[in-house]
Amino acid sequence: MTTGSAALGLEVPPRAAASPSPASGEASVSVRELDIRYGALTAIDKLDLDVAKGEFLVLLGPSGCGKSTLLNAIAGLLDISDGEIWISGRNVTWAEPKDRGIGMVFQSYALYPRMSVKENLSFGLRMNGIARAEIERRVAKASRMLQLEPLLERKPAELSGGQRQRVAIGRALVREVDVFLFDEPLSNLDAKLRAELRVEIKRLHQSLGNTMIYVTHDQIEALTLADRIAIMKGGVIQQLAPPIEVYQRPVNHFVAGFIGSPAMNFFEGRLAGETFHLGDLALPLAGYGFSSRPRPSDCAATLGLRPEHVALGPSPHGVSFEGTVAVVEPMGADTLFWTELGGQPLSVRTHGERALAVGDRLRLSFDPARLSLFDAASGERL
Repeated sequence: MTTGSAALGLEVPPRAAASPSPASGEASVSVRELDIRYGALTAIDKLDLDVAKGEFLVLLGPSGCGKSTLLNAIAGLLDISDGEIWISGRNVTWAEPKDRGIGMVFQSYALYPRMSVKENLSFGLRMNGIARAEIERRVAKASRMLQLEPLLERKPAELSGGQRQRVAIGRALVREVDVFLFDEPLSNLDAKLRAELRVEIKRLHQSLGNTMIYVTHDQIEALTLADRIAIMKGGVIQQLAPPIEVYQRPVNHFVAGFIGSPAMNFFEGRLAGETFHLGDLALPLAGYGFSSRPRPSDCAATLGLRPEHVALGPSPHGVSFEGTVAVVEPMGADTLFWTELGGQPLSVRTHGERALAVGDRLRLSFDPARLSLFDAASGERL
């Protein structure tokens, strides 16, 4: 199989459940029983995935989890060991990248330094023999959407990082395909530019309505951009769900710890009936939504509590306790402070205008309905 970005027609530069047949036309991109192995190393393990037409799907996970490998397999940039890949109802498992009907945006801009913005945008189309009038139309449309019209005669060296990435996105847009693939396109930008480009990509998707698959290790990008997030670990999709579901009901300890900033607090204890025992504390769990899967009546468990779900002051319906402020971290609009619950560290996020000092004694509370409980052995949600 031909690999590399030139083949795209550009410049050289626990598992999800199976859904209906990819040939049914219900999915824009379908991956079936995908295996990718390198000798004894399994990069992707029997992975199934359906991406609906017009959906913005984010592949999220730490380095080495398989998210970029999966994206490159969909793009046709690497060989697979087993399985099938369908795009727009066609089996493209062994099709060349340029024949898959995709546009791809890479982490590096890979712009031709001697070419103007306009020449960079049109280069792939010219190499594919597209008529000049059609090239002009596509370049004008992409330039207008990405606000590149004042920059068309500039060279890449005269552009900011954000402008260069917009050109790289425009280079994919001019192909006018149904599916766009993004491989960590904002990771080379500073925080301010990342925030600005996130908004532009969101608007772009709303305007185009095309299917977009986006790889990132940044959970903020995932939560703000995605219709659904596929959180990956070890080549397996751990959870595939809308952002709010991933945030509120993570399916296991890994997902709970990966999503959320600041990170979720975890407490090791024991679950007996509907009471969580943490040291000398017995925390009632009335209102907690246990999963439907069978669970032992008494087992070692991990309780998860997000910093923003701890309230200052007592709660008539929740669990109240006292804590002493040990560390204060002002963050502008919010303040993060550290105390203890049952002798274990607890971070609490509160409004930035609340004056706090080390040594302050506070009454705190939380609603059991907002907790997460995980089996200590398997890590699965209880």
